Amino acid sequence: MPPLPRRWEIAPHAPQSYLSALPDVHPIVAQILYSRGLTEPAEARAFLRKEPGPDNPFDLHGMHRAVDRIRRAIRQREPIAVYGDFDADGVTATALLVLTLRALGAEVHPYIPHRVREGYGLNQRAIRELAAAGTRLMITVDCGVRSPKEIALARRLGMDVVVTDHHLVGNEPLAAVAVVNPRQPECPYPHKGLAGVGLAYKLAQALLRANQKVPLKGSQPLSEEDLLDLVALGTVADLAPLIGENRALVSRGLERLNRSPRPGVEALMRQAGLRPGSVNAWAIGFILAPRLNAPGRMEHADLAYRLLIAEYPEEATRLAQRLDELNRKRQQLTAEMQERARTIVLEQQANWPLFFVADPEFPSGVIGLVAARLVEEFYRPTVVVEQREPVSRGSARSIPEFHIADALKACDDLLLQHGGHASAAGFTVRTDRLNLLRDRLLEEAARKLAGLELVPVLRVDAEVPLKAMTAQLWETLQQLEPFGEGNPEPLFLTRNVQVRQAVPVGTASAHLKLTLSDGWAVWDGIAFGRGTLAREMPKRVDLVYYLRRDEWNGAVRIQLDVQDWREAEN
Repeated sequence: MPPLPRRWEIAPHAPQSYLSALPDVHPIVAQILYSRGLTEPAEARAFLRKEPGPDNPFDLHGMHRAVDRIRRAIRQREPIAVYGDFDADGVTATALLVLTLRALGAEVHPYIPHRVREGYGLNQRAIRELAAAGTRLMITVDCGVRSPKEIALARRLGMDVVVTDHHLVGNEPLAAVAVVNPRQPECPYPHKGLAGVGLAYKLAQALLRANQKVPLKGSQPLSEEDLLDLVALGTVADLAPLIGENRALVSRGLERLNRSPRPGVEALMRQAGLRPGSVNAWAIGFILAPRLNAPGRMEHADLAYRLLIAEYPEEATRLAQRLDELNRKRQQLTAEMQERARTIVLEQQANWPLFFVADPEFPSGVIGLVAARLVEEFYRPTVVVEQREPVSRGSARSIPEFHIADALKACDDLLLQHGGHASAAGFTVRTDRLNLLRDRLLEEAARKLAGLELVPVLRVDAEVPLKAMTAQLWETLQQLEPFGEGNPEPLFLTRNVQVRQAVPVGTASAHLKLTLSDGWAVWDGIAFGRGTLAREMPKRVDLVYYLRRDEWNGAVRIQLDVQDWREAEN
């Protein structure tokens, strides 16, 4: 298929008064900050300094009760279970909290459910097993806020429950000792976008600070900084917005990852070809996180957990190699299932407002990835379901115009379990209700999306002359790192650019190599996936692009990563 058309949204120019109030900030950087809503100079400076704002963990509703109950369990030697999730966010959160509790002298063990056999979240079989093993306190990370029946069962079996979860809260009250979730209506904590590992870190932070005031017997030294590498890994992997406290935590976590990674992460970096000092948010999102997610998709997430807590280089190396192997298998399986789902969409659902693909051939480990790729290609909300009897599991990905978690909430009466965010969610459903669920979601999508032009949006931060694109500017733009969800790389627009050459390159001539000029100097450009458009390229274009820097044999080269173009008006 040809690339989807895109709508350009060009940010307004920052007023001169704003630029004058930031005389030590590069004007293009100031323009980018203004375009992202930081319209007060003080806000812009706080962003550049990576200040989190108010971040006292005890400001989280339920934190005092959670800390009191956990410290009592440690003092009384009560067995504690940390119940996590099988994705990178859940695994890093589990490792972080287990390491913290062990340092405080707790008798603690992890529990991470199996994706296929148990599915997401708390399940009754696991709770019965934990209770039978003597567990008296269960702490959830990255799950639990939508599991009232399972928490009630835990209480009946003699277990107290502390819930830490960042997902949307449900309507039913939870029989938990404490619920730590900034999305609760009664929670005043300002940072609502923390990932599951971010909330686990806030709990660890509160426990460590309480221990500084009143030390627990047998506790060992552990600093808050020791945990930040795990926070960075899980936060970026979960696509949490890199603003506010997340931005500060990930920035500090990246420093630790590059300076002194723990043995398992160091082995994973080495296996992936990442040298120390080169890890940024992009490297986490596209290189490390897929490997951490692979065991949960293909076998059991316990492999990733063991890697993160590994103490010895030999064990870490062996586990890193296994994660790499599983990731390669995951890539192959995803490509096969994507093509299968794509065929179904093109043959049966091309005109639907929401794609709903259910098939026994879809393994649950990759259905979320398949859904995400279909959204990227077609720009439609997409649900992909592993169809089984009597229960099927689905994963959904969406576009900004359609809140998929709210849509599933509107289908609550049809679902056994569901949860998620605006752009990503998951659910379990009785298979005999799949058609009802499909029809209800289609009705929701048709109603919400009626009259909207569904095309991807390119949000341009700054309109600039081509001569501004230099290695020095690239260096300056690094002040805005880490880039990711909520803080994307700056997107530029330059008008009336001369196209001197457009040549298809790469495997099957899939990409388009461009030679671009402002009439004086020349820049290299690359448009990925646009190789078929070489002959249609106008001689002069308005160009939307990212700025890239490439180093080869010590030489620095600036390249424009071209996202879109239109024929120049003059």
